[in-house]
Amino acid sequence: MRTARPLQTGQPHPHTQATCAFAVAFEPADSRVEHMRRITKAELVTNAIQHGEGAVELRVEVRPCELRIAVTDGSHQKPVLRNAADGEEGGRGLQLVDAFAKEWGTSGDGRTIWCTLSLTPDGA
Repeated sequence: MRTARPLQTGQPHPHTQATCAFAVAFEPADSRVEHMRRITKAELVTNAIQHGEGAVELRVEVRPCELRIAVTDGSHQKPVLRNAADGEEGGRGLQLVDAFAKEWGTSGDGRTIWCTLSLTPDGA
């Protein structure tokens, strides 16, 4: 299991209007890598909607050799990586993020959770 680290501050986070849906294509389009990216984005956004407060903001940044996904909401409660019981329907979202992401963490105030994913199919 990886250790989460704080969000690097100093970057502006402008508020944007919410959209109903969007699609982003990334290279390479290897299906395993693409599924990891989609699952990770969906888990972070779902957690913000279910457990956060207020509006939810999604930021996706393409950086050299990696994709950075950040989700911000109004809650100051930091997400917790936990082990769900066998019978529970939920509680595994951050486990998926932890497994797929190169690294992940939260902002100091708990409002933003972020992760980085490799843009190479082999995860290097």
